[in-house]
Amino acid sequence: MKAATAQINLSALADNFNRVRQMAPDSKILAILKANAYGHGLVEIAEQLKAADAFGVARIEEALALRTGGVVKPIVLLEGFFDKQDLPILVANNIQTVVHMPRQIDDIVDAELEGPLMVWLKVDTGMHRLGIVPESFSLQYRRLSRSKNVREPMRLMTHFACADELDNDKTTQQVAMFKQLIAELPRQDLSPQKPSPQKSSPQESSSQDRFETTLANSAGIIGWPETRTDWVRPGLMLYGVSPMVGGLAEQLQLTPVMTLKSSLIAIRRVKRGESVGYGAAWVAKEDTIVGVVAIGYGDGYPRHAPSGTPVLINGRIVPLVGRVSMDMISIDLGKGLGETIGDEVILWGDGLPVEKIAEQAGTIAYELLCNITRRVEYLYL
Repeated sequence: MKAATAQINLSALADNFNRVRQMAPDSKILAILKANAYGHGLVEIAEQLKAADAFGVARIEEALALRTGGVVKPIVLLEGFFDKQDLPILVANNIQTVVHMPRQIDDIVDAELEGPLMVWLKVDTGMHRLGIVPESFSLQYRRLSRSKNVREPMRLMTHFACADELDNDKTTQQVAMFKQLIAELPRQDLSPQKPSPQKSSPQESSSQDRFETTLANSAGIIGWPETRTDWVRPGLMLYGVSPMVGGLAEQLQLTPVMTLKSSLIAIRRVKRGESVGYGAAWVAKEDTIVGVVAIGYGDGYPRHAPSGTPVLINGRIVPLVGRVSMDMISIDLGKGLGETIGDEVILWGDGLPVEKIAEQAGTIAYELLCNITRRVEYLYL
């Protein structure tokens, strides 16, 4: 009998990666591994995605953890570097960086580095979170393209605000702005600091010769085919979860990678009118059988999951009842179908989409996956 366990299906991971490749056959893949690979294990997932062209993380600490773990593929800092003192570390460890504000460009241009950096220049087309403002995008691009500290081809990118909503025209507007900004960039920079670039192949360089582009995150890949440019950036879909509002993974031919499991550790009869759990928040409407499962918010199960949230046991869905405790939840087994102590219980994953748990709990699948705590055992299959 095991307590909380996260079973990671590596075959499903491979299938989901291949699904990305099918949808964007002409694009290179920047596989997103931030936040411990969305709760699935940073180095372990990177080791399995050998066909990816590069990995994306949020922080330099994540990038260095990958290098320490033996990962040699290109790594991109999606939030960029935070301090100019980080630049030599990036060069020494072959870590690429997103650049999203003029101060970062100042630091790169002024730095004395052992070698050039690969830069992903981000423009804000409507997300209004990170990115160079459109009015200065061309200027900042020229500054970087002239610097001896920047490798070619530069990568140009933006991030969508509403790509998970197919009926929202915000994405169309952002794509149009990005294309307009790209069209206005100089096709050739005659700066004496750098030789004219040589285009090695159509796969490696855009039509502008000096840069490649990336627009599509998971939702963009799935819902907006025109955004599948030189690079795509799959995150959530790699882990078998739908990034679309109201969508389910199976509808997109994706397979859940994580199945969160635990065990039934107690069974008791509860009479009509008796309450279960803290605050007596749930009261039985009729005589029933209640099971106790060894998982709680101390493992990352959402404390705010309400009574009625589905749980899977022995092939049938039963409801959560009462408040989620630190180490336990209670489930209503009804009249019972022969459940016994030690039976396996699935909280989400195979047979029970995490999207449904997120909807019940008033949150998103991203949060549930990322909130798995250290005491949960991981099994890679």
